[in-house]
Amino acid sequence: MNLDFFLMGGYGLYVWSAFIFAFIVCLILFFKTKKSLNKIEKNFKEEVEKLSAEQVETLNSRKISKEILTSQPKAK
Repeated sequence: MNLDFFLMGGYGLYVWSAFIFAFIVCLILFFKTKKSLNKIEKNFKEEVEKLSAEQVETLNSRKISKEILTSQPKAK
């Protein structure tokens, strides 16, 4: 590869440091969001397990509930 591409006319240090900083921030945000989503899904599943049979039937008829429940691994 051409070294001029990485140097970018003398601005490479600023461009690449900004790129790396933005990438790291996005990566941190992704993992924090994923952790939060898993926690919320786990709490939702625990609440569903406490429901009566009639409430579970109503919940299973809703599309979003099905998606949340099927995304969780089976509890042991």
